[in-house]
Amino acid sequence: MSLDLSQCSDGELAALADAGRQDVYREFLARYKAPVFRLIRGHVGDADEAMDLTQESFVAGFAALPRYDRERPFRLWILRIALNKCRDWARRRAVRAFFARALPLDSAHDVAIDAPAPDVEAENRAELARVRAAMAALPHNLREVLVLRGVEDLSQAETAALLAVSEKTVETRLYRARGRLRALLEGGEG
Repeated sequence: MSLDLSQCSDGELAALADAGRQDVYREFLARYKAPVFRLIRGHVGDADEAMDLTQESFVAGFAALPRYDRERPFRLWILRIALNKCRDWARRRAVRAFFARALPLDSAHDVAIDAPAPDVEAENRAELARVRAAMAALPHNLREVLVLRGVEDLSQAETAALLAVSEKTVETRLYRARGRLRALLEGGEG
């Protein structure tokens, strides 16, 4: 008789992984790949980059699985890892942009461009692109809260725990994020 992994808690899956069961990783992916991808895509705005960062997040998470606190939700833990991957990506991107400006023009073809990916441009959903652009224009601390609360539907307490800030800070940032987003979408800013 085989164990139905879909009925196991996250802590039980982690224990099974410690015992050498490889199939539990598929179960973790089935449960959390979509929310991790949505969180990352909300941050980076590019589906291809988001897929790469999603894979990096799970690889890092699985490598660190022995340190996962089985009493806490795996979802928040892996979202924290994904958020850190987004921050690392933003730092790398800023460094690449700096060096791209510093290189001679004839070597510019070797540097990644900052323009949106072709699939984003190809999307014929103008409103979605407009909202994404407005979200991307938000400061990262406001965008994080907006994505976690509005897209990932995390509670205020979960968001506060994930970002290591108070619930009041989450409330304030969410209020500011909504106001700034509204202004951006109405053409008042940016």
